[in-house]
Amino acid sequence: MITEKDLQEAIAECKGKRNPDSSTCIKLAAFLIIQEHLYGKPSESETVPALPAYSYAAPPEQVETYIETNGDSEFLKAVDGRKADKVWKLIDELVEAVKILHPRMYTTFIDKVQDL
Repeated sequence: MITEKDLQEAIAECKGKRNPDSSTCIKLAAFLIIQEHLYGKPSESETVPALPAYSYAAPPEQVETYIETNGDSEFLKAVDGRKADKVWKLIDELVEAVKILHPRMYTTFIDKVQDL
């Protein structure tokens, strides 16, 4: 049978590792569970982990963007409250059509956008 002293030594060894790997963390967790099961809850000083905390960045949340405008033109009224990605696709189609049908108008428009 595992003695409490053996468990405490094994826990101390795991906590003492400078760069613990996943195997060390699994062993530490197992030793702590066994200790609690056989001998009750460990003292407060034993429950504070000496292992460094690791974290990761959560993936960015996908947020839908809606157009908010208060203009008076028919176009601005039509796009108000619509999903921005869908409106941009339509505007892109329109600009491509202008590029073919009215190249000078297209060039002027692109120049104005780049000057913003």
